[in-house]
Amino acid sequence: MNQQEGTIMEKKRVLVAERISDKGVEKLKAEANLDVTVQFDIKRDELLKVIGGYDALVVRSVTKVNEELYDAAKKLKVVGRAGNGVDNIDIDGATKRGIIVVNTPEANVISAAEHTIGLMLASCRNTVRANKMLEEGIWERKDLKGIELYHKTLGIIGLGRIGALVAKRMHAFDMRGIAYDPYIPDSRFQRLGVEKCETLDDLLKQSDIITIHTPKTEETINMLTAKEWAKCKKGVRVVNCARGGLYNEQDLAEAVKQGIVASVGLDVVVDEPKPISPLIGMPQCVVTPHLGASTFEAQDKVGLAIAEEVINVLNGKMVPNAVNLPAIAATELEDLRGYLRLGEALGKLYYQLTKDPIDRLDIIYEGAAAQQETQMITRSILQGLLTPVLRERVNMVNAELAAETRGITVTEGKVKGEGRMNRIQLRFGAGDKSVTAAGMVSPDNQPHITELNGYHFDVIPAPYMIVARNDDKPGMIGQIGTLFGAGHVNIATMQVSRKKEEGAAMMVLTVDSLVDKATLDIVRNLDGIVDARMVRL
Repeated sequence: MNQQEGTIMEKKRVLVAERISDKGVEKLKAEANLDVTVQFDIKRDELLKVIGGYDALVVRSVTKVNEELYDAAKKLKVVGRAGNGVDNIDIDGATKRGIIVVNTPEANVISAAEHTIGLMLASCRNTVRANKMLEEGIWERKDLKGIELYHKTLGIIGLGRIGALVAKRMHAFDMRGIAYDPYIPDSRFQRLGVEKCETLDDLLKQSDIITIHTPKTEETINMLTAKEWAKCKKGVRVVNCARGGLYNEQDLAEAVKQGIVASVGLDVVVDEPKPISPLIGMPQCVVTPHLGASTFEAQDKVGLAIAEEVINVLNGKMVPNAVNLPAIAATELEDLRGYLRLGEALGKLYYQLTKDPIDRLDIIYEGAAAQQETQMITRSILQGLLTPVLRERVNMVNAELAAETRGITVTEGKVKGEGRMNRIQLRFGAGDKSVTAAGMVSPDNQPHITELNGYHFDVIPAPYMIVARNDDKPGMIGQIGTLFGAGHVNIATMQVSRKKEEGAAMMVLTVDSLVDKATLDIVRNLDGIVDARMVRL
């Protein structure tokens, strides 16, 4: 094996730092291009020592992926969070460095929804207290009266994946469902058969039981405090299988003591895994150690899903569950691939055709292109634009930030309507100069470059291309073909576009290999050749 081949075949290294299912580990190890280290519950000091040698890190909820770790992780390309929440991961720090963060939001949703219902039933029927009393030899029921769920009002805060599953299942108990989620369209409430509450206060005042299913953000931390509990019905029941700290635990404990809250079912608390919550040990509270995803089925699904996400990132594929990219369904992503390839190709053209520093980029999406997830396409354009000139890593994750820090103003416009051409138009601005490029995606999802600086083509992007400007006069094509033949360059395709009134033309050639500088210099020195550039896509 020669040195070049050795570099190509170098394996990417993956560190699995927290426990995932055996099936997930097996999937990672089955990839021939990966070198997988499994070191569950690695000590922090040891992790910081070794992480510099790894391309991928797989964690759960305990490992803190923060600035300290990023500073040591010079090769890191992807962090895989086996599970849903990512509050132990500094997303901004990852984005700044171009590190993709992926999770598995769908893998454990059924288990989490079922555990929510289990805690609801257990807390409403005093199941745990009754069991403890029997273990102590006490057969007594008078203080263990619970409530039926039948015809009670269930208030759901957050109507995302898990909240929706809980809503569906609680219809079987003949409960009335109400929900508060300002980010969900009315149609989703209607489809799930729950009434929409315009404000959180509306939900609090009506609910017999409250369950929360929101992410942990600045907006949702301490979302329910003493002020909110005071607005609830006396004897309300409360469940939290989402994230610790969404309910203020001190205030909730006080509401239990005051009789405002009759019972609590918690699977998550502040300061996991060493909680100091005042709710632990209260007889009205059922508390479990974050068991929402702790089923055999969920763990297998989580392990396999995070393995697949990490593999896809390391193999250069787009993933639907990248936390620091716009959310997009897998089916939509497949439809978008042609546009992403086109965007990257168009972006890569600029600095290979000119060296003028760009200060603005105007993007116009037309027709079918305007109906796509254009933010993703814009990121692909910026990735292509900046990759040739930035030493630091630039990818879909940090492309927008990289453009901003370089002072590039990006504007995006859309032209919709029947009969509009399916096209992406770019204008790269550099002071008083500009370069234009355009392209489209054919029905078979193939990208086509259709315009360069006013010259019109229909070129499928290729890894190696020659862009030459020349005088519009006889013999130019023959001379270039002859010279490339003499230089052992195989021309795959050639297209010529003319500006007849200007006496100018442009050729775009796709070739099978890199053209050396000596051959290009000979072409440039031909009479009638204005310029010739090697473009690598």
